[in-house]
Amino acid sequence: MTRQAVSSSLDAMAIDRLDQAETTVGAGPVRRQISGTELRVHPLALGCNAFGWTATGEASIAILDAHQGLGGNFLDTADSFAAGRSEVIIGSWLRSRGARAETVLATKIGRNLDNPGLTQRSIVGAVEASLVRLGTDYLDLLYFHLDDKTVPLEESLVAVDALVRAGKVRYLGASNFAADRLMEARVLSALGLPKFVAVETPYNLVHRAELEKDVAVVARAQHLALMPGFALAHGFLAGAFRTKADAAGTARGQLAAVYLNRRSRRVLAVVDRIAAANAVAPASIALAWLLARPDVVAPVAGAGRADQVHSLVAAAGIRLGRNDLLDLDRVSAY
Repeated sequence: MTRQAVSSSLDAMAIDRLDQAETTVGAGPVRRQISGTELRVHPLALGCNAFGWTATGEASIAILDAHQGLGGNFLDTADSFAAGRSEVIIGSWLRSRGARAETVLATKIGRNLDNPGLTQRSIVGAVEASLVRLGTDYLDLLYFHLDDKTVPLEESLVAVDALVRAGKVRYLGASNFAADRLMEARVLSALGLPKFVAVETPYNLVHRAELEKDVAVVARAQHLALMPGFALAHGFLAGAFRTKADAAGTARGQLAAVYLNRRSRRVLAVVDRIAAANAVAPASIALAWLLARPDVVAPVAGAGRADQVHSLVAAAGIRLGRNDLLDLDRVSAY
């Protein structure tokens, strides 16, 4: 199947999904089940990479409170975010709010300098360290943050199997894995090793090709939940960085600057138009488009301030019209 055919097929499935959806503007939070698990999550995973980095501890706590107050229950972090500080902040919040039981907690391992890669030793050490920082006995969803090709995948899965049996990890996900490695993992899971239930990879209106050309096809065949990372393209699709001057001087702006080109600006113009017509923020429209895509369970998007959280969570209550969906698909096509 050609890349164009795959994209057209995915667009058609997205329209079918949209036609079958029951969510309308203003609806309350709707939980989505991650296939093959007992996890039911809000359709917005709060990305916590800013915690301890561009967001202070106090600001991070306010963001978490706002997210919970709006019905959010899904947190996405990593042991490498702010060298573990993100996990420490989340752990403090979970304890102070008594929120662990109602929170679906996902973290990633493999990029922390104290426990690098996916050897058995690193995996066990990383998980133990994350549990301490998060102040919890178990992780709901553990992601391999990268595909460590220096280590046999079987060795990594054996290490996770021991952690699952010990009750320290409930389910396993893959972050930044190519399609062929996802297929290899499925073969190993047939032998009794833990299987991936979710895949997180960069995916948004200005970054589509990498996922749609093959990863999305494999994910669909394996019933993997898609968790689009960088769902707002470092804030570009939220309208935070429209010029080089906007992007200058901030860490996130420097990351978003790569999208300051003619194609991406055309995409943002359509997002702006649809957002204005619906009286919502551009971020809500960009996330709503993702939520209409096949097999997407929860895009991952973060906030730097508590007042930005509403536009993220609001996406779960937006039903894009057929014409709006088609316009977004056309302008963002690769």
